[in-house]
Amino acid sequence: MIAILSALLPTFALIVLGYALRQRSFLPDTFWPGAEKLTYFVTFPALLFSNTAKADLGSLPLLGITGAMLGTVAICTVLIIAAKPVLKVSPAAFSSLVQGAIRPNTYIGLAVAAALLGTQGLTVTALCVALVVPTVNVISVLACAHWGDNDRKPGLLSLLRDVGRNPLLMACVFGSVFNLTGIGLPPIIGPFLEVLGRAALPIGLLAVGAGLDLTAARRAGIAVGVSSFGKLVISPAIAVGLCIALGLPSIETASVVLYAALPCSASAYVLARLMGGDAQMMASVITVHTLIAIITMPIIAILMHAV
Repeated sequence: MIAILSALLPTFALIVLGYALRQRSFLPDTFWPGAEKLTYFVTFPALLFSNTAKADLGSLPLLGITGAMLGTVAICTVLIIAAKPVLKVSPAAFSSLVQGAIRPNTYIGLAVAAALLGTQGLTVTALCVALVVPTVNVISVLACAHWGDNDRKPGLLSLLRDVGRNPLLMACVFGSVFNLTGIGLPPIIGPFLEVLGRAALPIGLLAVGAGLDLTAARRAGIAVGVSSFGKLVISPAIAVGLCIALGLPSIETASVVLYAALPCSASAYVLARLMGGDAQMMASVITVHTLIAIITMPIIAILMHAV
């Protein structure tokens, strides 16, 4: 237990530090959008590409990981839609709750995998990113288009184009191509990307902390509480059941379950704002999820280790 906490606490300490730096104005506010852009388009893609390109993908139970991960997303989507009559929120707010039920914070996920599960866990998490990012983006856009407070109805081609341009997804795809073709990490470029990728986790986690909105968290109501319980407790419980049913090994199971236990991504706020979701509700969901995950994720990690 001490080893797990020692591995995880620095991850969440970076989030807290990012929040403190933003509140103290240690850096100008203009720094953080640039840091987020650098992380999203440069350092995290470098990390994902380099790790995927050199990984031993042939040893992974790809079908089992795919079934467990996408099955968890599908079940969580069905459950939140089934709960709509009980939640009694506006359609726009409900579109934000749908996002909260399924969108994971990839930055935290990769940091936790690297700290707890080593290279193999990081590889499985990268695979989860490749599977989940396009899936949750499609579901989230459809939810905002259906329940959001606007008239924007994205066409299928537009939707697929936006998903295909996601730099995290593209990094995983290209890394897999280099891996499966036997090229692996090319000389010079490969080591360069590995060094660049080392900056991804600290910058990304600091940016997560800087984006927290405690004012929005104080506005959280019952619906946000239900969302938090669903994403941080029910989602990993579903993942555990699917991993057991599909016979996944321990490292793969731990990777999938911890990925399913991640708080909602800050990118959900951008989509809610652009497509007529309830942006205030979304800010509350993201902040409350992240704060509660500081407690729930170590507990889940300890339980997974005990099993």
